[in-house]
Amino acid sequence: MTSPTPRRYAGLTGEQRAASRRESLLEAGLEVFAAAGQSGATMTAICAQAKLTERYFYESFTSRDELLQQVLDRIADEIRDAGLSALRTSIGTLEQRVRNAITAFVTILTDDPRKGRVAMIQSAAFEPLRSHRRAALRGFAQMVADEATLMYGDRAWPPHQGEINGLLFVGGLAELVTAWLNDEIAITPEEIVDAATHQFTSTAHR
Repeated sequence: MTSPTPRRYAGLTGEQRAASRRESLLEAGLEVFAAAGQSGATMTAICAQAKLTERYFYESFTSRDELLQQVLDRIADEIRDAGLSALRTSIGTLEQRVRNAITAFVTILTDDPRKGRVAMIQSAAFEPLRSHRRAALRGFAQMVADEATLMYGDRAWPPHQGEINGLLFVGGLAELVTAWLNDEIAITPEEIVDAATHQFTSTAHR
């Protein structure tokens, strides 16, 4: 017996429509959380931005906090994937690959300042996301340490020192991007990349 053909509306299956609604809610969460912070990013406001009812919210998420965590995770995943892709290519010198990875980090957070505000500012001010953000930064620091070991080999710092250097590097870069987002420093994203590239290539090895 053949399986029944899934019903389609506007050319989409039910599963495809649910995925589209989920994407709309995540995009709305990014927009509202970046602009209004945790107090303004209510489920009602997010649903209104997405032009969906709360019924459809619970189709994909158990709570407002879960949605916001997934918004943050998507930004972190985008940065991680772009950074590793730049570092692990065989094209360019080691310094060029480092610069490209840092450029990816900075560009994602500054070309779309909503992502920067969510990842760097709003999530740090909201307890359910603060520890999640901190864990993400620690993960990036460990990634930096691991990649430095792969790149520099015998010249790399031992694991403990590498982890320390990774935390210093990621924390400093995050603070620079935060200062740019808040208009607290007269610097361009390109200057952030230049400074971070110099910092990494100067300190990531013995």
